[in-house]
Amino acid sequence: MNILLTGGTGFIGGALIEMLTQRGDQITVYSRSSDHFDGENIKYINDLGDISSNSTFECFINLAGESMAQGRWTDERKAELVSSRIDTTRALVELARRLQTPPRLVLSASAIGYYGHQGDDRLAENAATEDGFSHRLCQAWEDEAAHFSDLGARLCILRLGVVLAPQGGAMEELRKSVQFGVATWLGSGRQWLSWVHREDVIRAMEFLLENEELSGPFNLTAPEPVTNRGFCNALRGEVGAFIALPVPGMVMRVALGEMAEELLLNGQRVIPRRLQEAGFEFRYNALTEALPRLLAS
Repeated sequence: MNILLTGGTGFIGGALIEMLTQRGDQITVYSRSSDHFDGENIKYINDLGDISSNSTFECFINLAGESMAQGRWTDERKAELVSSRIDTTRALVELARRLQTPPRLVLSASAIGYYGHQGDDRLAENAATEDGFSHRLCQAWEDEAAHFSDLGARLCILRLGVVLAPQGGAMEELRKSVQFGVATWLGSGRQWLSWVHREDVIRAMEFLLENEELSGPFNLTAPEPVTNRGFCNALRGEVGAFIALPVPGMVMRVALGEMAEELLLNGQRVIPRRLQEAGFEFRYNALTEALPRLLAS
């Protein structure tokens, strides 16, 4: 398969490229950086305008987007978060319109922030939503991607949870304190953490590539989310930390403002109903299954 990929140099994109190259796919990676070198089945571009109208891509995979969890959400930062998602997706839609043969499949990222904060409610793909910056951002992102369907593409929206892997990503932050024998939870600790192992994210994406009858939104989260305090206790049990302490919510709000409120002190209890109904089997259903692998290096 000939694939155009955005976000290919990121935390998920790097692992995805490894899987795609093993499959023998031909990958063109759109990146703003020019520090990458072409390989046997992969080439890098930093301008979508370099793609001619007679180029053929069976699939677009759109993972581009600045991290939501870095620093306070100032007006300037919010604009960057919106632009990195909406502008890139819009540019891909315009490219698809320009191509003589538009892609027949698009996998486009979103996030579980789409649902807003709903306490202990279990949220499948058809759940109602609550307002907030994360919801509005994800809604606009998905609305922009919906134009691919107008061009005849099979569109799969990837509502990603907190993606964990042994190196990098959220796990790097979550494991910091336990290295010193202290396990911490944030605020009340009752907020839900809908996590997923990166291996399962990549496997789910391959599953969607291969199953042509599937389209629409899919929650990419493990079947068994945990509370923040539950994650802390599981991590403590795995590494043997002897102290467990809360990080007061007020401290987080003062330090990080709205970002802390939306991403750290609140959460969503999300379940991957549509993937499971389609027959996808997670390798890591529960955190206790995933932690030994996540902490192995």
